[in-house]
Amino acid sequence: MPATDPAPKTPWLPVTPPGRAVLWGSLLLGFVLKARIVFTDDGINWPDEIYQSFEPAHRLVFGHGLVAWEFLEGARTWAVPGFVAVWLWLCKLVGADSPTTYIAVVKLVFSALSAVAALGTYRLARAFGARELEAAVASAAWSVCALALYFSPRAMSENLSAALLVWGVALVLGEGTQRKQWLLGASLLGLATLARLQSGVVCAVVLLLSFSPRGRGMAVAVTLLLWALVYGLWDAAAWHELPTAKAGGFFHSAVVYYRFNIVENRGAGWGTAPWTYFFVHLYRTMPALTLALGAAALVSFKRAWSLVLIIVAFLALHLFVAHKELRFLIPIMPIASAFLGIALAQWPERPARLGLGLVSLAVLVSAWNHQALTMGDLGSYPERADSSAWDDFGPVNRLLLAASREKDLCGLRIDAAHLAWTGGSTYLHTKAPLYMPGTPPQQGFFNYVITRAGSGAPVIATEGPWQLVKLGPGCVADVNYGWRLP
Repeated sequence: MPATDPAPKTPWLPVTPPGRAVLWGSLLLGFVLKARIVFTDDGINWPDEIYQSFEPAHRLVFGHGLVAWEFLEGARTWAVPGFVAVWLWLCKLVGADSPTTYIAVVKLVFSALSAVAALGTYRLARAFGARELEAAVASAAWSVCALALYFSPRAMSENLSAALLVWGVALVLGEGTQRKQWLLGASLLGLATLARLQSGVVCAVVLLLSFSPRGRGMAVAVTLLLWALVYGLWDAAAWHELPTAKAGGFFHSAVVYYRFNIVENRGAGWGTAPWTYFFVHLYRTMPALTLALGAAALVSFKRAWSLVLIIVAFLALHLFVAHKELRFLIPIMPIASAFLGIALAQWPERPARLGLGLVSLAVLVSAWNHQALTMGDLGSYPERADSSAWDDFGPVNRLLLAASREKDLCGLRIDAAHLAWTGGSTYLHTKAPLYMPGTPPQQGFFNYVITRAGSGAPVIATEGPWQLVKLGPGCVADVNYGWRLP
């Protein structure tokens, strides 16, 4: 780990034209590519990107939304929904409260967060000795790689944690940082854990490492302890009234989450995978860049062994949990990307230039190929591994947007998918009950249906094989509708 200096010896933002061009150019390119995805892709990779963020935020701001089990039993903090709710509230405040607008705004904010994370990669690489151009290429690796382009616009806890973690690690462990930066970095690590509990592993490792350079350990420990107290108080405020809450609800979400996933292993009900899963699908998603990251981590070990330890600890937490998804790696990917710059900086000038060219080529190939990603590449839905990873369930969500514009809508049945794989009230926006496939129309609880073509009912909109059709002018009030996600 680098020694502590009283002040930075060099500016951490690039001052040379090549460094500035690569850094700011890649950040801009990454944001533009993600913005294009925001406005062309309404798909969902996993229900969490709606029901752990958008939907509870929609319920908070607009007064209604489907409630997932996590927010019935208190298995999550309100950090991510609260963050999303801020942007929904701002849209509401200025009258931009149509779903097409506020969904795009939130996804653009998360795309911008990805740029913040990539900038953190540059800062981290520089803090561990990378030269400007090498650090800029490391930043570009996270800014425009296929994995970032696919996941970054999604409103997920992993994306919020990624930006907070890379900056937190850079400020606490980086060379030349000072006390106020240690405190800020430790606070960012605490916020990352509020957003995603698994980030606590990074906090624990950073805390141990911070006692090595003189003067950092106690400041970091006290700051993290204060953020742990904030976590407990936040949980107590949110969940103290639940019948299962103990000790006034302090750390209730952490306890429930640990019990559900570790003690009871109920996450395995969503699918299991061997320990090799992450390595296999990271390679399938971006082969050349994954090999470069692995080689860079090995080359960087002597100079940045502390970062290697962070990555190993985070991986170890996830390798032996039965349920695995590739998105679980997102929080550490900006940190891992810094290895590219750190490794290249240890080579003599001529080999470094060759390595820089090869890494840059790998990054560009990954960006170029991102639209070819399949569910099999991502390790999602093995029963349809060859299907495109893009716009999955997007047609259903666009029909929900079409339904939101129908003034007489009072209830909607969705035959195209389980409600968990749709945009829910976030996309529908109208305060109308949503029903699962098979709900009998004779009950009169809904007057619109998203169903396959050929139903014979009047067609309002069509998306692929699905149509939004109208059944009648009104609905019978469903007094027993509970707004719980099935």
